[in-house]
Amino acid sequence: MKPVSLIDVASYEPPNQVGREYFEQYARPDDPLLRNPMFRSPRYRRYASREQTGADLIEQAAHVLADRHGTDVLRDIDVLITYNALPDVPFLGSGAEVARRIGAQPESIVDLHNGHCVVFPHMLDLARKMLQEQGARTALLCVSQNAGRIFTQPGVRTSAHASVPGDGSAVALVAASAESPILATKVQHHPEFAPDVNITLADGRLYWEPGTAEMDVGFDNTKAQNVIERGTKIVPEVVREVLGRTGHEVADIDLLVTNQPNRLLLRNWSRDLGLDPAKHFDTFDSYGNLFGAGVPVSLDHALRSGRVAPGSLVVLAGFAGAGEMSACAAIKWQDGRS
Repeated sequence: MKPVSLIDVASYEPPNQVGREYFEQYARPDDPLLRNPMFRSPRYRRYASREQTGADLIEQAAHVLADRHGTDVLRDIDVLITYNALPDVPFLGSGAEVARRIGAQPESIVDLHNGHCVVFPHMLDLARKMLQEQGARTALLCVSQNAGRIFTQPGVRTSAHASVPGDGSAVALVAASAESPILATKVQHHPEFAPDVNITLADGRLYWEPGTAEMDVGFDNTKAQNVIERGTKIVPEVVREVLGRTGHEVADIDLLVTNQPNRLLLRNWSRDLGLDPAKHFDTFDSYGNLFGAGVPVSLDHALRSGRVAPGSLVVLAGFAGAGEMSACAAIKWQDGRS
Protein backbone atom coordinates (compact mmCIF):
# COMPACT_ATOMS: atom_id res chain seq x y z
CA MET A 1 0.00 0.00 0.00
CA LYS A 2 1.31 3.44 -0.87
CA PRO A 3 2.27 5.63 2.13
CA VAL A 4 -0.06 8.40 3.26
CA SER A 5 1.19 11.23 5.46
CA LEU A 6 -0.18 13.84 7.83
CA ILE A 7 1.64 16.85 6.42
CA ASP A 8 0.46 19.64 8.72
CA VAL A 9 -2.29 20.78 11.04
CA ALA A 10 -3.49 24.31 11.83
CA SER A 11 -5.98 25.56 14.39
CA TYR A 12 -8.11 28.57 15.22
CA GLU A 13 -9.45 29.53 18.63
CA PRO A 14 -12.10 32.27 18.90
CA PRO A 15 -10.84 35.39 20.73
CA ASN A 16 -13.62 35.35 23.35
CA GLN A 17 -11.86 33.86 26.40
CA VAL A 18 -13.93 33.02 29.48
CA GLY A 19 -12.48 32.09 32.88
CA ARG A 20 -13.93 29.63 35.36
CA GLU A 21 -15.20 32.47 37.57
CA TYR A 22 -17.94 33.09 34.99
CA PHE A 23 -19.52 29.74 35.92
CA GLU A 24 -18.71 29.96 39.61
CA GLN A 25 -21.07 32.92 39.95
CA TYR A 26 -23.97 30.84 38.59
CA ALA A 27 -23.17 27.48 40.21
CA ARG A 28 -25.93 25.77 42.23
CA PRO A 29 -24.66 24.35 45.55
CA ASP A 30 -27.28 21.61 45.35
CA ASP A 31 -26.16 20.38 41.92
CA PRO A 32 -25.50 16.62 42.35
CA LEU A 33 -22.72 16.82 39.71
CA LEU A 34 -20.86 19.66 41.42
CA ARG A 35 -18.27 17.39 43.05
CA ASN A 36 -18.01 14.88 40.24
CA PRO A 37 -14.37 14.80 39.03
CA MET A 38 -15.57 14.51 35.43
CA PHE A 39 -16.78 18.12 35.56
CA ARG A 40 -13.91 19.93 37.25
CA SER A 41 -13.59 23.20 35.42
CA PRO A 42 -10.60 24.19 33.26
CA ARG A 43 -9.05 27.57 33.95
CA TYR A 44 -10.19 29.02 30.62
CA ARG A 45 -12.13 28.19 27.50
CA ARG A 46 -12.97 30.08 24.26
CA TYR A 47 -16.40 30.64 22.76
CA ALA A 48 -17.44 31.40 19.21
CA SER A 49 -19.69 34.40 18.81
CA ARG A 50 -23.38 33.96 18.15
CA GLU A 51 -22.84 34.81 14.49
CA GLN A 52 -19.87 32.49 13.86
CA THR A 53 -20.85 29.31 12.06
CA GLY A 54 -18.90 26.09 12.02
CA ALA A 55 -17.85 26.89 8.46
CA ASP A 56 -16.57 30.28 9.68
CA LEU A 57 -14.35 28.60 12.25
CA ILE A 58 -13.02 26.09 9.73
CA GLU A 59 -12.31 28.88 7.25
CA GLN A 60 -10.20 30.71 9.83
CA ALA A 61 -8.11 27.60 10.50
CA ALA A 62 -7.76 27.02 6.74
CA HIS A 63 -6.33 30.52 6.34
CA VAL A 64 -3.60 29.60 8.83
CA LEU A 65 -2.72 26.52 6.80
CA ALA A 66 -2.72 28.54 3.57
CA ASP A 67 -0.36 31.09 5.12
CA ARG A 68 2.14 28.28 5.69
CA HIS A 69 1.79 26.39 2.42
CA GLY A 70 0.14 28.77 -0.04
CA THR A 71 -3.46 29.00 -1.20
CA ASP A 72 -2.93 26.39 -3.93
CA VAL A 73 -2.68 23.69 -1.28
CA LEU A 74 -6.35 24.31 -0.47
CA ARG A 75 -7.60 24.76 -4.03
CA ASP A 76 -5.95 21.57 -5.27
CA ILE A 77 -7.28 19.08 -2.71
CA ASP A 78 -8.92 15.90 -4.02
CA VAL A 79 -10.81 14.90 -0.85
CA LEU A 80 -12.54 17.13 1.69
CA ILE A 81 -13.76 15.66 4.98
CA THR A 82 -15.61 17.87 7.47
CA TYR A 83 -17.20 17.61 10.89
CA ASN A 84 -19.32 20.21 12.67
CA ALA A 85 -20.28 19.54 16.29
CA LEU A 86 -23.31 21.80 15.85
CA PRO A 87 -24.48 21.72 12.19
CA ASP A 88 -24.93 25.16 10.63
CA VAL A 89 -27.96 23.97 8.68
CA PRO A 90 -30.18 21.03 9.70
CA PHE A 91 -29.84 17.99 7.42
CA LEU A 92 -26.58 19.21 5.86
CA GLY A 93 -22.90 19.16 6.70
CA SER A 94 -20.60 22.07 5.89
CA GLY A 95 -18.42 20.35 3.28
CA ALA A 96 -19.81 22.08 0.20
CA GLU A 97 -19.74 25.48 1.90
CA VAL A 98 -16.16 24.99 3.06
CA ALA A 99 -15.13 23.96 -0.47
CA ARG A 100 -16.77 27.10 -1.88
CA ARG A 101 -14.96 29.34 0.57
CA ILE A 102 -11.49 27.92 -0.06
CA GLY A 103 -12.01 27.78 -3.83
CA ALA A 104 -11.70 23.99 -4.05
CA GLN A 105 -13.35 21.49 -6.39
CA PRO A 106 -12.62 18.19 -4.63
CA GLU A 107 -13.55 14.90 -6.25
CA SER A 108 -15.02 13.69 -2.95
CA ILE A 109 -16.70 15.60 -0.11
CA VAL A 110 -17.56 13.66 3.04
CA ASP A 111 -19.47 15.19 5.95
CA LEU A 112 -19.04 13.04 9.05
CA HIS A 113 -21.79 13.14 11.66
CA ASN A 114 -20.29 10.52 13.94
CA GLY A 115 -16.90 10.46 15.56
CA HIS A 116 -17.54 13.40 17.88
CA CYS A 117 -14.63 13.63 20.36
CA VAL A 118 -12.51 11.16 18.40
CA VAL A 119 -13.43 12.35 14.93
CA PHE A 120 -9.88 13.39 13.96
CA PRO A 121 -8.29 9.91 14.21
CA HIS A 122 -11.48 8.65 12.52
CA MET A 123 -10.85 11.14 9.68
CA LEU A 124 -7.23 10.02 9.37
CA ASP A 125 -8.38 6.42 9.06
CA LEU A 126 -10.90 7.33 6.36
CA ALA A 127 -8.58 9.66 4.44
CA ARG A 128 -5.78 7.10 4.44
CA LYS A 129 -8.06 4.48 2.91
CA MET A 130 -9.43 6.88 0.30
CA LEU A 131 -5.99 8.03 -0.80
CA GLN A 132 -4.67 4.48 -0.96
CA GLU A 133 -7.63 2.91 -2.71
CA GLN A 134 -8.99 5.70 -4.92
CA GLY A 135 -5.78 7.21 -6.18
CA ALA A 136 -6.43 10.65 -4.69
CA ARG A 137 -3.36 12.76 -3.90
CA THR A 138 -4.43 15.08 -1.08
CA ALA A 139 -7.16 15.44 1.53
CA LEU A 140 -8.18 18.29 3.78
CA LEU A 141 -9.65 17.32 7.16
CA CYS A 142 -11.76 19.99 8.85
CA VAL A 143 -13.13 19.92 12.40
CA SER A 144 -15.29 22.57 14.06
CA GLN A 145 -16.28 22.52 17.71
CA ASN A 146 -18.88 25.26 17.84
CA ALA A 147 -21.28 23.85 20.45
CA GLY A 148 -19.66 25.40 23.52
CA ARG A 149 -22.11 28.29 23.38
CA ILE A 150 -24.92 25.91 24.31
CA PHE A 151 -23.50 25.79 27.82
CA THR A 152 -23.73 29.55 28.41
CA GLN A 153 -27.52 29.59 28.16
CA PRO A 154 -29.01 31.10 31.34
CA GLY A 155 -30.50 27.83 32.55
CA VAL A 156 -27.73 25.51 31.40
CA ARG A 157 -24.80 27.54 32.76
CA THR A 158 -25.89 26.78 36.35
CA SER A 159 -25.00 23.09 35.85
CA ALA A 160 -21.59 21.72 36.83
CA HIS A 161 -20.97 20.17 33.41
CA ALA A 162 -21.49 23.52 31.64
CA SER A 163 -18.09 24.91 32.64
CA VAL A 164 -16.04 22.28 30.79
CA PRO A 165 -16.65 22.67 27.00
CA GLY A 166 -15.07 25.31 24.77
CA ASP A 167 -15.00 26.18 21.07
CA GLY A 168 -12.27 25.89 18.45
CA SER A 169 -11.43 24.47 15.04
CA ALA A 170 -8.65 22.81 13.12
CA VAL A 171 -7.76 21.68 9.61
CA ALA A 172 -5.17 19.15 8.53
CA LEU A 173 -3.47 18.39 5.24
CA VAL A 174 -3.03 14.72 4.34
CA ALA A 175 -1.13 13.61 1.23
CA ALA A 176 -0.04 10.50 -0.59
CA SER A 177 3.62 10.72 0.42
CA ALA A 178 6.17 9.30 2.85
CA GLU A 179 6.89 12.65 4.49
CA SER A 180 5.17 11.97 7.85
CA PRO A 181 3.61 8.57 7.29
CA ILE A 182 0.49 7.36 9.04
CA LEU A 183 1.77 3.99 10.21
CA ALA A 184 -1.53 2.49 11.34
CA THR A 185 -5.07 3.42 12.29
CA LYS A 186 -7.89 1.75 14.14
CA VAL A 187 -11.55 2.69 14.64
CA GLN A 188 -13.47 0.58 17.12
CA HIS A 189 -17.25 0.84 17.56
CA HIS A 190 -19.08 0.06 20.81
CA PRO A 191 -22.75 0.52 19.81
CA GLU A 192 -24.03 -0.89 23.09
CA PHE A 193 -23.09 2.40 24.76
CA ALA A 194 -24.90 4.68 22.30
CA PRO A 195 -28.13 5.06 24.36
CA ASP A 196 -26.23 6.93 27.07
CA VAL A 197 -25.81 9.97 24.80
CA ASN A 198 -28.86 12.22 24.69
CA ILE A 199 -30.05 15.79 24.93
CA THR A 200 -32.70 17.08 27.31
CA LEU A 201 -35.21 19.92 27.38
CA ALA A 202 -36.96 20.89 30.61
CA ASP A 203 -40.40 21.07 29.00
CA GLY A 204 -40.14 17.57 27.56
CA ARG A 205 -40.36 18.64 23.93
CA LEU A 206 -38.22 17.20 21.16
CA TYR A 207 -35.39 19.49 20.10
CA TRP A 208 -37.01 20.28 16.74
CA GLU A 209 -40.41 21.16 18.20
CA PRO A 210 -41.31 24.81 18.98
CA GLY A 211 -40.76 26.02 22.52
CA THR A 212 -38.51 28.05 24.80
CA ALA A 213 -36.79 25.40 26.95
CA GLU A 214 -32.99 25.34 26.60
CA MET A 215 -31.27 22.36 24.98
CA ASP A 216 -28.76 20.60 27.23
CA VAL A 217 -26.80 17.36 27.42
CA GLY A 218 -28.39 14.72 29.65
CA PHE A 219 -26.03 13.85 32.53
CA ASP A 220 -26.30 12.28 35.95
CA ASN A 221 -23.73 10.76 38.28
CA THR A 222 -24.41 7.22 37.06
CA LYS A 223 -23.85 8.14 33.42
CA ALA A 224 -20.77 10.17 34.32
CA GLN A 225 -19.27 7.22 36.20
CA ASN A 226 -20.02 4.91 33.28
CA VAL A 227 -18.26 7.28 30.88
CA ILE A 228 -15.21 7.50 33.14
CA GLU A 229 -14.95 3.72 33.49
CA ARG A 230 -15.47 3.04 29.78
CA GLY A 231 -13.15 5.81 28.63
CA THR A 232 -10.41 4.73 31.02
CA LYS A 233 -10.51 1.23 29.54
CA ILE A 234 -11.12 1.59 25.81
CA VAL A 235 -8.59 4.31 24.96
CA PRO A 236 -5.50 2.42 26.23
CA GLU A 237 -6.84 -0.68 24.51
CA VAL A 238 -7.01 0.96 21.09
CA VAL A 239 -3.60 2.63 21.60
CA ARG A 240 -1.97 -0.73 22.38
CA GLU A 241 -3.63 -2.35 19.37
CA VAL A 242 -2.31 0.30 16.98
CA LEU A 243 1.16 0.14 18.52
CA GLY A 244 1.12 -3.63 18.05
CA ARG A 245 0.31 -3.19 14.37
CA THR A 246 3.35 -0.95 13.95
CA GLY A 247 5.76 -3.09 15.96
CA HIS A 248 6.12 -0.43 18.66
CA GLU A 249 5.58 -0.41 22.40
CA VAL A 250 4.25 2.28 24.71
CA ALA A 251 7.82 3.20 25.66
CA ASP A 252 8.41 4.20 22.01
CA ILE A 253 5.76 6.95 22.08
CA ASP A 254 7.31 10.41 21.88
CA LEU A 255 4.01 12.28 22.02
CA LEU A 256 0.49 11.16 22.88
CA VAL A 257 -2.41 13.48 22.07
CA THR A 258 -5.93 12.48 23.07
CA ASN A 259 -9.28 14.15 23.32
CA GLN A 260 -9.45 16.06 26.60
CA PRO A 261 -12.81 15.61 28.34
CA ASN A 262 -11.38 16.28 31.81
CA ARG A 263 -8.24 16.06 33.90
CA LEU A 264 -9.30 12.73 35.44
CA LEU A 265 -9.34 10.83 32.15
CA LEU A 266 -6.13 12.47 30.96
CA ARG A 267 -4.46 11.23 34.13
CA ASN A 268 -6.05 7.78 33.90
CA TRP A 269 -4.81 7.23 30.33
CA SER A 270 -1.20 8.12 31.10
CA ARG A 271 -1.31 5.95 34.22
CA ASP A 272 -2.91 2.93 32.52
CA LEU A 273 -0.42 3.04 29.65
CA GLY A 274 2.54 3.60 31.96
CA LEU A 275 3.46 6.66 29.93
CA ASP A 276 5.33 9.64 31.33
CA PRO A 277 2.64 12.37 31.71
CA ALA A 278 5.08 14.85 30.17
CA LYS A 279 4.65 12.97 26.88
CA HIS A 280 0.85 13.29 27.02
CA PHE A 281 0.20 16.77 25.64
CA ASP A 282 -3.06 18.68 26.15
CA THR A 283 -4.49 22.19 26.08
CA PHE A 284 -7.28 21.54 28.58
CA ASP A 285 -6.57 24.42 30.96
CA SER A 286 -6.48 26.89 28.07
CA TYR A 287 -9.40 25.66 25.97
CA GLY A 288 -11.36 23.11 28.01
CA ASN A 289 -13.05 20.14 26.37
CA LEU A 290 -12.90 20.83 22.64
CA PHE A 291 -14.67 17.60 21.74
CA GLY A 292 -13.60 16.60 18.21
CA ALA A 293 -11.29 19.60 17.80
CA GLY A 294 -9.29 18.68 20.92
CA VAL A 295 -6.84 16.32 19.21
CA PRO A 296 -5.90 18.48 16.19
CA VAL A 297 -5.86 21.74 18.19
CA SER A 298 -3.54 20.24 20.80
CA LEU A 299 -1.36 18.66 18.11
CA ASP A 300 -0.99 22.02 16.38
CA HIS A 301 0.07 23.64 19.67
CA ALA A 302 2.53 20.82 20.36
CA LEU A 303 4.11 21.24 16.93
CA ARG A 304 4.31 25.02 17.25
CA SER A 305 5.90 24.78 20.69
CA GLY A 306 8.64 22.47 19.48
CA ARG A 307 7.39 19.40 21.32
CA VAL A 308 7.69 17.14 18.26
CA ALA A 309 11.13 16.46 16.80
CA PRO A 310 11.64 14.92 13.34
CA GLY A 311 11.36 11.16 13.59
CA SER A 312 9.04 11.25 16.61
CA LEU A 313 6.37 8.62 17.07
CA VAL A 314 3.13 10.58 17.53
CA VAL A 315 0.01 8.75 18.69
CA LEU A 316 -3.45 10.35 18.43
CA ALA A 317 -6.31 8.65 20.25
CA GLY A 318 -9.53 9.03 22.18
CA PHE A 319 -13.15 8.04 22.52
CA ALA A 320 -16.48 9.57 21.59
CA GLY A 321 -19.70 10.30 23.43
CA ALA A 322 -20.44 7.77 26.15
CA GLY A 323 -17.88 5.35 24.72
CA GLU A 324 -19.63 4.26 21.53
CA MET A 325 -16.44 4.76 19.50
CA SER A 326 -12.71 4.71 20.14
CA ALA A 327 -9.97 5.39 17.62
CA CYS A 328 -6.23 5.79 17.26
CA ALA A 329 -3.64 6.75 14.66
CA ALA A 330 0.15 6.40 14.85
CA ILE A 331 2.33 8.77 12.82
CA LYS A 332 6.07 8.95 12.26
CA TRP A 333 6.57 12.69 12.29
CA GLN A 334 9.31 13.96 9.99
CA ASP A 335 8.55 17.69 10.16
CA GLY A 336 6.59 18.40 6.99
CA ARG A 337 6.30 22.11 7.79
CA SER A 338 7.75 24.51 5.26
